[in-house]
Amino acid sequence: MLMFALYITLTLVSAALILNLYRLAVGPDLPDRVLALDTMYINSIALIVLLGLWLNSKTYFESALLIAMLGFISTVAVCKYILRGDIIE
Repeated sequence: MLMFALYITLTLVSAALILNLYRLAVGPDLPDRVLALDTMYINSIALIVLLGLWLNSKTYFESALLIAMLGFISTVAVCKYILRGDIIE
């Protein structure tokens, strides 16, 4: 039952990642593209966690935490650049 659920969630998360890639490429303005990129890294974290469940390995969870920290910092930096025009004051 768990493998069936993993296959379904892997398929749905992969589809969400492809749709986010489309929004990143076509997005009408910059905030939409930043939001699409933010959602892409969240979906990639979900994909890595699902892969860790499938392969029964703890290293994938640690890499997911690392990507989450880097994604948060990069989102804050991009938003600060959009609002102020400068990252470091």
